[in-house]
Amino acid sequence: MIKNPALRIYLSLLTCLIGAYEVSAESDSSKPNIILMMADDLGWGDTGYNGHPILKTPNLDQMSAEGVTFNRFYSAAAMCSPTRGSCYTGRNPYRFGITFAMKGKLEETEIPITTVVKQAGYTTGHFGKWHLGTLSREEGDQTRWGAFADDPEKYYCPPWERDVDVSFVTESKVPTWDPLLHPGPIKEKELEDPKVIALKGTEYGNDYFVGEGQEVTVNTKGDDSRVIMDRVIPFIQDAVKAKTPFFAVIWFHTPHSPVVGGDKYRKWYQDQPEPAQHYYACITAMDEQIGRLRDELSQLGVADNTMLWFCSDNGPARQGSPRHVGSAGHLSGYKLSIQEGGIRVPGLMVWPNKVKQPTVINTPAVTSDYFPTILSSLGIDLPDDRIYDGTSLWPFIEGKETERTKPIGFLNRDAKESVWMEDRYKLIATQKGMQLYDIKKDPAEKVDLYGQHPEIAARMTSELTHWRESVLTELDAVQ
Repeated sequence: MIKNPALRIYLSLLTCLIGAYEVSAESDSSKPNIILMMADDLGWGDTGYNGHPILKTPNLDQMSAEGVTFNRFYSAAAMCSPTRGSCYTGRNPYRFGITFAMKGKLEETEIPITTVVKQAGYTTGHFGKWHLGTLSREEGDQTRWGAFADDPEKYYCPPWERDVDVSFVTESKVPTWDPLLHPGPIKEKELEDPKVIALKGTEYGNDYFVGEGQEVTVNTKGDDSRVIMDRVIPFIQDAVKAKTPFFAVIWFHTPHSPVVGGDKYRKWYQDQPEPAQHYYACITAMDEQIGRLRDELSQLGVADNTMLWFCSDNGPARQGSPRHVGSAGHLSGYKLSIQEGGIRVPGLMVWPNKVKQPTVINTPAVTSDYFPTILSSLGIDLPDDRIYDGTSLWPFIEGKETERTKPIGFLNRDAKESVWMEDRYKLIATQKGMQLYDIKKDPAEKVDLYGQHPEIAARMTSELTHWRESVLTELDAVQ
């Protein structure tokens, strides 16, 4: 039962609106299928199409060659859980308490994208990483830390309680090869540690769930991206057979630690150092599954009417982390940083029925934009009872607009750091002071213009302060 009165009213109105939309539509087959893919800790430079000199990502490269490439696509946060919350809600994750990894949950007061599309007649599925709440109320079932470990009952929020029809999910990270088994030593200091050596092949501690108390262990060996895709494809096949539009969220664990590459894929990088072999191998294996997905969509005859998105949840883990050789390309900073390298990520979309030729967009876009963009595609208005931080990207995709007029706000490190991102300028506020960059000219953030443009800095500071107060007021209400 939906407890929030505003949410109940909105869903009632939404049902009426969707009813009218369905009457006017020729059939359910006219509605686009929607897939949101996300990598985990994949850097802006960790793709072939963005210029990586070694990595092989032919299927992502093909998406870029055919569809929309966002050169300035941002994760809503510099780390995982908050960004994922923004995808589901269209709102900055601090508004509802997801401020760090495994902290907060997808609150019942929020309107998830799965609820909206389900009301519109879609079947919904979530596959891979969840990271928006606990999947088990029992402490000890997962390798938990932080708030999740302290109170798993309080943060219990599985996808099947957020209007997801089919789930195949883990609470958080797993090894990228043999995901349910401990990979053994990875860090250099562990290589001679008998305790870590003895862990190899034992249960890792994070399990795949398909429902409450329902764990899955069959067909979980080998490449984790393949394990995930083996569940995605039957979901899509069933939806197509039933002539039902589908909404699928595919959140790969790759290339988050523990980084483990399979021998087949490591051979392609055998001239690289051992850490790089593993890192590149798991990314190429993920890319292979993206190609497999696209092939299946074509064979089923639904590729042209499927809106397929891809991004990462944040920038690459800092080099020096076990087997992490991720690249932010020409950008400064890594995961957890509000520099461009921490929040600018690969961003792609293909939808052959709507995007007829390759398009490159240099306008800023963010994961919070998914929600309003998808609703716009379905002819559904945004609810007017809450603030949305995202905006529809269709004016930019269709070439009707080239400059974003709605800035993007970011909060980091318990709101001690904040950013106000416009089309050209980026204002950074930290406890150490303020910085201003012309991101179009200086994406590496080398030249601080704060003292040179006092009027721009003052205006952006005022706007950031107003936005920040709005977000933190909502955060106080849920904490």
